[in-house]
Amino acid sequence: MAEALIKGIVAAKIYAPENVFISDIRTERLELLAEKYGVAPVESNAELAAKAKTVVLSIKPQNMTDALGSIKDAIGGETLVISIAAGIKVAKIAGVLGEMAIVRVMPNTPALIAEGASALFANERAKSLLDKALSIFSSVGKAVVVENEDLIDAVTAVSGSGPAYYFLLMEEMVKAGVKLGLPGDVAKDLVLQTAKGAGLLAVEADKNNESPAELRRKVTSPGGTTEAALKTLAANNYSRVITDALTAACDRSRELSG
Repeated sequence: MAEALIKGIVAAKIYAPENVFISDIRTERLELLAEKYGVAPVESNAELAAKAKTVVLSIKPQNMTDALGSIKDAIGGETLVISIAAGIKVAKIAGVLGEMAIVRVMPNTPALIAEGASALFANERAKSLLDKALSIFSSVGKAVVVENEDLIDAVTAVSGSGPAYYFLLMEEMVKAGVKLGLPGDVAKDLVLQTAKGAGLLAVEADKNNESPAELRRKVTSPGGTTEAALKTLAANNYSRVITDALTAACDRSRELSG
């Protein structure tokens, strides 16, 4: 995810590459990113924190305590801190760094191709700096704001984990296509293009206030093939399965957040 953000920031010219400082325990990784994007590696987290006015914590949750400890004595009081670590609440970060402007973000993996969905929560001190955080995540897709940090758990269930639900649907559609007689490569190509086309159509339709439900109704002819498929899904409690799955993801997110 860090590389996706670097790529987006540089491409959108939010910051000049030489003003984007990066730190990582893997020297070879720093060298690769520096060569690829023209960004500036530094020798330590503390050096980065001392230089930057905006610090993005793109680290694994289990490494957060050590990472915060490495920057707490170097970071400036006016620095904007952005965390994309799953399950790490603003209070935990503030507990180590003190009262600072902190934005917690839940992105998702399509950010890797600049098609991500990110939701941001800003604490009180960060609200005046929210546009800066939004510009960063808008460079890798669509970014929205939630006013209650607890909603990040719902965001995790809907969009954070969401790509996996679509991947599973595609996976099962390919398998079904093969069972119906299609060659594997043909089934795969049809499924991937259908998923892509449906998503793009839904986005375009939304610009005219046309919902996915309306698009579904348009493509469902009475007595036709689509209706037959949708009736089978309904008979198997498709709506309930989706609701239960997202609820389980949300509950697990709450558990991980403590």
